[in-house]
Amino acid sequence: MTKIPRALTIAGSDSGGGAGIQADLKTFSALGVFGMSAITALTAQNTVGVHGVVELDPAFVSSQIHAVVTDIGVDAVKTGMLSNAGIISRVAKDIEALQIGANLVVDPVMVAKSGDALLRREAIETLVRELFPLALVVTPNLHEAGVLIGAEVTNREDMKEAAKRIKSFGPRYVLIKGGHLAGTPMDLLFDGTNFREYSNVRYDTPHTHGTGCTFASAIAAGLARGLAVEEAVAQAKSYITGAIRQGLPLGKGHGPVHHFYELYRLAGWHFH
Repeated sequence: MTKIPRALTIAGSDSGGGAGIQADLKTFSALGVFGMSAITALTAQNTVGVHGVVELDPAFVSSQIHAVVTDIGVDAVKTGMLSNAGIISRVAKDIEALQIGANLVVDPVMVAKSGDALLRREAIETLVRELFPLALVVTPNLHEAGVLIGAEVTNREDMKEAAKRIKSFGPRYVLIKGGHLAGTPMDLLFDGTNFREYSNVRYDTPHTHGTGCTFASAIAAGLARGLAVEEAVAQAKSYITGAIRQGLPLGKGHGPVHHFYELYRLAGWHFH
């Protein structure tokens, strides 16, 4: 029997369906991976903004993780919105205790597309100290990288310097997401010695809600399927580019990326 790849997302719920665990599970499914979730927070959210957040008890987050790991098993883990220091600490302890960190992708989610905060400021130090050293890959965007190093990150040289600084926090790989770079969007992967750039075309679309979550979970899906980090990032880059190109015109703000664009293409379904 062919082994079924399994991935766990530990993240917040987006009631609008475009980001968070909803985006992660859609991505896992689109890329042939069985997805599971441990919800850290509930958000009342849509394409316009975040209208409310309820953080879950760290003990219950832990219960969700243990429930799926001890029964179904996990080949890769992706963390997203962790919300506060208590949740971060408990998640880090569980990852170590359950030995599920070999393919851990940490997306240091801090701010929603709308600009609403998704991580308490005082929790950033805990994230860096306790979770980054366990990660195979961390995936900050330009803003998050700037917060992590305490300096603006706006160009390629800044990205290289940020990658070096963030690598010193303990992860095995750092991927700086450069979707907001001026000109051609470029993501930069650093393994402590070598840099590798992943570039693609830019699409002029407002429908980019969930881009960061989707990209990180696509990397986790590749790792769950046995790809090396460089291959997983390349596959994820191709996937997110297509999802952005086919972004869905839903809602009054930033519509979501289209997680199942390839399935719709094969089925001959099109939006007008």
